[in-house]
Amino acid sequence: MTVVSARGLVKAFGAGRSARRVLDGADLDVEGGEVVAVLGRSGSGKSTLLHLLGGLDRPDAGRVTVAGEPVTGASERALSELRRRRVGFVFQFFHLLPELSGEANVLLAGRLRGAHPEARSRGRALVDSLGLREVADSLPHQLSGGEQQRFAIARALVNDPALVLADEPTGNLDVEAGAEVLRLLRAVADEGRAVVMVTHEAAGAGIADRVLRLEDGRLHESRPLQHHP
Repeated sequence: MTVVSARGLVKAFGAGRSARRVLDGADLDVEGGEVVAVLGRSGSGKSTLLHLLGGLDRPDAGRVTVAGEPVTGASERALSELRRRRVGFVFQFFHLLPELSGEANVLLAGRLRGAHPEARSRGRALVDSLGLREVADSLPHQLSGGEQQRFAIARALVNDPALVLADEPTGNLDVEAGAEVLRLLRAVADEGRAVVMVTHEAAGAGIADRVLRLEDGRLHESRPLQHHP
């Protein structure tokens, strides 16, 4: 099943003659169970693409649907509900709340209105399954980068989203911690979710079913990859 579909996405920054189109008719379809890696030079619009797919920003033209629900044109209230139920975000800099423990960061998502009814029990189970129970009560500044990113992944999964968007998820990690995070993202897709990952690293592209390159505002198929075992 197609989890996220985008057609003709256009997004420009700036105004008048200094306006720059970072997306200029980008199309994308990602199925459940699939990891798609998006590569491109710095400033090519990769993060902008993720923000549009996840309803964090609105395109100037084009449309996006997630799990059959319209993202473009939806009200702010409908968008925040859609993000809560359907989309999990993983960022390069983790974005954990510094005053909450790792586990409390994960469980917070389950306390929001409209959260998955089993979010709290799912959150605790994710902390256990990601090997984080021993550091569950630690504050983010007491955790390694790899531990922080694993908590961030648990938080992204707590409401059982259909789509996970990962923006340079290994960009702040050493090789070993990065490999663990990539293994987790592959497992997330293998459970039937769609994963779209922006990366500049070959290892990130290595777990992908498809690699797309963002050039001149459009997505182009890169060479097909063998499915990662």
